[in-house]
Amino acid sequence: MIDLHMHSYFSDDGEFQPEELVQKCKEKGIRYMAIADHNCVRAVEKGRKAAQKEGIHFISGIEIDCTFQGVNLHVLGYGIDERDAAFQKIEDNISEQSGEASVKMLEGTRKLGFDVSEKDMEALTETMFWKNRWTGEMFAEVLLNKPEYKEHELLLPYRPGGDRSSNPYVNFYWDYYSQGKPCHVGIKFPSMEEVITQIHESGGKAVLAHPGVNLKDHMELWKEIAVSGIDGVEAFSSYHSPEDAMFFSHEAGKYELFVTCGSDYHGKTKPSICIGQHGSSHPEDEILPQLESIVK
Repeated sequence: MIDLHMHSYFSDDGEFQPEELVQKCKEKGIRYMAIADHNCVRAVEKGRKAAQKEGIHFISGIEIDCTFQGVNLHVLGYGIDERDAAFQKIEDNISEQSGEASVKMLEGTRKLGFDVSEKDMEALTETMFWKNRWTGEMFAEVLLNKPEYKEHELLLPYRPGGDRSSNPYVNFYWDYYSQGKPCHVGIKFPSMEEVITQIHESGGKAVLAHPGVNLKDHMELWKEIAVSGIDGVEAFSSYHSPEDAMFFSHEAGKYELFVTCGSDYHGKTKPSICIGQHGSSHPEDEILPQLESIVK
């Protein structure tokens, strides 16, 4: 049982403390786990200590936002040295920009016709680690819980029975706040090449996260990415169809990349996703030998 992609309280859209994620993995029978927070390694030490007590193999991880030829991607770093100063610089850079972007996202949300205030957002983030960083998922949570918008036309697809209701918060993000959408606010991310170099210099391996999502409309870039220096691909993801998983698993073999599997569990942000839910069709004894370089 392997799950190498989950998010803690230290991701701006995560819910649980690292120790709570370890307990959830124990309950699910997960034997190999990694917490890969967005642009942040704060969970690694806490997660490792808790996992050691439970006899779970813990792999240090991070998920870094980056760009390749103008397309926003996520690269996972595994087996990294979380003490490397490069990761603190990544966190500081993204955190500063995210605070400024949040205010612009609020303006964009108002332009959609919603009466949402800074106080609404601050109330939601009061118990969160990043209090001044608001995501598209957070705007969705606030709006979907405002009684005056119960029948609002834009929100109906995200309510029970709607065609975007399986993961309403994250689907609202994809539809309104992701790259190219009306409320999107650009952040200057490092290039994918820079990120791969930083991961390698810290002793880690670089893995392209859930490519079926980020490359959905840009599959022409896949071949270039496959030979760009990445070490692996997250072929098995809760976002991937069986066809996606088969394609990227096959491509990994063709380009001599290893394959990982991760649920991308967040908690309430993605309620239909649970730990261990990645649809891997490969037996554990096939996956683990490929991961030998990061399972230490």
